[in-house]
Amino acid sequence: MNDAPPSIARVHGQLTAAGSPFEVEEIVVDGIARRAWKHGPKTMGELLRRSSRFDDIPFLVHEDRRVTFRGFRRAVQALMQVLAQCGVGQGDRVAIAMRNLPEWPVCFFAATALGAIAVPLNAWWVGRELAFGIRDSGAKVLLADAERWARVADLLEECPMLEEVFTCGAAQAGSGRRLEDLIGAHGDWERLPEEPLAPDPVQPDDPATIFYTSGTTGMPKGVVASHRAALSNITGAAFAAARAALRNGAPPAEPAKPAAQAGALVVVPFFHVTGCFAILCPALDAGNRLVLMHRFEPEPAMRLIQDEKLSWVVGVPTIAWQIAEHPRVGDYDLSSLVSLGYGGAAAAPELMAKLAARLPGAVPGHGWGMTETCGLATTHSGADYRRRPTSCGAPVAVVDIRIMDQEAGHLLPAGEVGELWVAGPNIAKGYWNRPEESAATFVDGWVRTGDLARIDAEGFLYIVDRAKDVVIRGGENIHCIEVENCLFECDGIADAALVAYPHRTLGEVPVAVVQVALGSAVTEAAVLAHCAARLAAFKVPVTIAFQHESLPRNASGKLLKQAIARSEPVRARMTGPGSGEAPNGERSATA
Repeated sequence: MNDAPPSIARVHGQLTAAGSPFEVEEIVVDGIARRAWKHGPKTMGELLRRSSRFDDIPFLVHEDRRVTFRGFRRAVQALMQVLAQCGVGQGDRVAIAMRNLPEWPVCFFAATALGAIAVPLNAWWVGRELAFGIRDSGAKVLLADAERWARVADLLEECPMLEEVFTCGAAQAGSGRRLEDLIGAHGDWERLPEEPLAPDPVQPDDPATIFYTSGTTGMPKGVVASHRAALSNITGAAFAAARAALRNGAPPAEPAKPAAQAGALVVVPFFHVTGCFAILCPALDAGNRLVLMHRFEPEPAMRLIQDEKLSWVVGVPTIAWQIAEHPRVGDYDLSSLVSLGYGGAAAAPELMAKLAARLPGAVPGHGWGMTETCGLATTHSGADYRRRPTSCGAPVAVVDIRIMDQEAGHLLPAGEVGELWVAGPNIAKGYWNRPEESAATFVDGWVRTGDLARIDAEGFLYIVDRAKDVVIRGGENIHCIEVENCLFECDGIADAALVAYPHRTLGEVPVAVVQVALGSAVTEAAVLAHCAARLAAFKVPVTIAFQHESLPRNASGKLLKQAIARSEPVRARMTGPGSGEAPNGERSATA
């Protein structure tokens, strides 16, 4: 009996047939031929207009406030008028510096539907970083919440192109014009007048956004995305779900209106492409409810899932781990949860088993993407994920991936490790005002990702490591992700990072930094024995640095390796006898 699923190629051919919702067409963007989704919204203005069919149901939930699709759209229209009166037009940059508040998507769609370029700034940035983003993008208008305004207010003289500032939740003097005075507070949006949307001023391949990369070194680069690229996630996500169903032997779900509104817990920041392009935009198109959470904490999150009967959660793997391993997960009714997706950081294969045991009704999903690909380029869920737990999935039908030899520059066959290149309608246009870096990264329609990867015979992608995330110990390469996955398998470890520590004779040695799981006790001897039983001797960390607090990560969930390598736990472990050549004795940790 042959239980093999239908091939990826066969499923793609079936789903993209002429007349289907996932039909593919050939387009030319900047002189380069691409495949693209034929259906679905192509501009932010079109997406906003399409959302009117959901007017009477809630769209945004924040604490005790609910905003309907109608109230949201009217607030967007009101802010569009304000921005137009300030002279904002096509191509002007509008910076948004705020956490996940209902005002964030209002600001985003008001700018992009007007034809301006939205510049979401990282809400974790300090004042000078915010000022850099405003100055580098040449933003004409800043829309900020009270906390971000307080950080950057004294630095605006460094932003000569900035003409207008609008704030929300800020009552102090000098806080610019308050959004509440112009469009009202959340409860007022439903009563705003309905204004007809002007004809769409943009084309699908005009720039819509500048998202700054959350890189771990150097100054951030502004990644310019078109309307089409940003919105490719809408059809891509639906396609991925249909593909998973067919590969699992079930027909894809019919696009009929569901009996109940689907809802998502939003713990990913909107200022990241995952939050904006892969959560916010698809929710607006599908009529989903978004419940905004200020800061992820496992128990309040589970309470929200239960009380709001939420259908899905998307975040980094750490969030999935914290829910699955929480001692009170069984105290909450999480039966409404049908999907738990994660990306932005490597996911240990053991996470899927944990989720299956604790949340059997929630299908885990994984994928790979980056700011330059405007969200997920490959997706993985259900039976395919179980069959290939170390893969991050296959590309959707309009995306191509290939593995290139970094030095020789030629295409590598299936199974060999090289640099991952990606092409498709979802690829960004380049870096803002950085022509040399754009030319080096975006090559003939392909983006050079910098990730080391391989592709199997059927086209599934396996990320081996970041090109520079390698410890070289005595001339032997140690890919950090392999050791980190091994550490995740060890009981009592909630998070883990492998970093390079300088060594006088070996050049570098691998040091592990781990966060102890809540309520667990673990010893260094146990962790080292666990690794030694699973890894070649040169890959085993020379020591384990324990800590109780979370490991530092950037906005996209990637570990801040340089900060970890310089941290006090690492220094404390590496300054004793042996200088990193051997562990400095056993230490236990309990949280």
